[in-house]
Amino acid sequence: MAIEIEQQQQGSVELSTVAISTTHGEDSPYFAGWKAYDENPYHQSDNPSGVIQMGLAENQVSFDLLEAYLEQHPEATSSGKGAPSFKENALFQDYHGLLSFRQAMASFMEEIRGGRAKFDPSRIVLTAGATAANELITFIIANPGDALLVPTPYYPGFDRDLRWRTGVKIVPIHCDSSNNFQVTPAAMEAAYKEAEAMKLRVRGVLITNPSNPLGATIQRKVLEEILDFVTRKNIHLVSDEIYSGSAFSSSEFVSIAEILEARKYKESERVHIVYSLSKDLGLPGFRVGTIYSYNDNVVTTARRMSSFTLISSQTQHLLACMLSNKEFTRNYIKINRERLRKRYEMIINGLKKAGIECLEGNAGLFCWMNLSPILEKPTKKGELDLWNLIIKDVKLNISPGSSCHCSEPGWFRVCFANMSEQTLEVALKRIRNFMEQRMKKINSN
Repeated sequence: MAIEIEQQQQGSVELSTVAISTTHGEDSPYFAGWKAYDENPYHQSDNPSGVIQMGLAENQVSFDLLEAYLEQHPEATSSGKGAPSFKENALFQDYHGLLSFRQAMASFMEEIRGGRAKFDPSRIVLTAGATAANELITFIIANPGDALLVPTPYYPGFDRDLRWRTGVKIVPIHCDSSNNFQVTPAAMEAAYKEAEAMKLRVRGVLITNPSNPLGATIQRKVLEEILDFVTRKNIHLVSDEIYSGSAFSSSEFVSIAEILEARKYKESERVHIVYSLSKDLGLPGFRVGTIYSYNDNVVTTARRMSSFTLISSQTQHLLACMLSNKEFTRNYIKINRERLRKRYEMIINGLKKAGIECLEGNAGLFCWMNLSPILEKPTKKGELDLWNLIIKDVKLNISPGSSCHCSEPGWFRVCFANMSEQTLEVALKRIRNFMEQRMKKINSN
């Protein structure tokens, strides 16, 4: 017999302040675009007039390589010779994670950075994805009511990941198109002073290199300036490097680890790296992230707190096998970069033919395009009006710059690696048709 629950008026039972808080950020246009896609998803044959998802930063261009590996190496998913038994995997609960996986992850992190940085497996803390890693490190370095400085534009999910449960505030470091949105010492200082004016204690700077909406890596000089800044202010630096393997050339990506090594690890105890396999291997569903810290106390605390975000032993075993296979990883990195470059050039050239300017990129799974010339009004409202039009009429989910806290209206983030080339062609055709109609309207006024 089913249990019948008396329906009560909403709000009659009090919930926690976290539960009713709006700091999860899911009222953002970024998430609203996802909803529009979910309600009417594009399909080449079943729903050709549906919404095409260009707001999801997902890497699907090399999934066939992963599937081929698993077909050729069944031991990765079984308890065959040399593999842990079912019982061992089922009972394993060590917060450190499988040693074989941490060793393989450290090796892969070195390889994907072109061998220019070294990582100690004993400093790797495993988490259930980069989302958990960013929240965990925030819990460790800041108290509720403290602030983190984050350069704009930034991933809209940070409003949830860094703030919602931690009680920490985000103060934007405002960057602009005059220097391709690069972080400057003046912008960092201005953000720090803004936080002080709000009576907030700044505990760190979080940079995304190159996991930002720009599709571009941070230059070595800028990284050095950021490290100098956090050293002067005696605060932490968190470097979110989850798209590093998507860089078109490993030489173009500079990890903060390289800067520290060049400085003989001076001030390294304030630096923490977040990394994930979600984008580099296209495995967001596996929920595999890491924190790599040069601070012993942070490593110890993060490992204790990781009990809330453990990765299954079976997943660790599978990935330990995969990432330990040097022939596979080197081939994957090479082919994945080639395919991403081809896809990047495809969308950049397609947008250029439509008369749309894009910021020059060298990494990531998206491009940062400028639609400010076709805004009816050069305001945030004008940008959101255009975004609504693109969602409803063009049937494309792209992310407005304001959802990424960009201070200049008219910039949009567009993802290109989460769909087939055929679907991307359809999306580009829709954009070209829209731009033709839009320009006719502008010219006629």
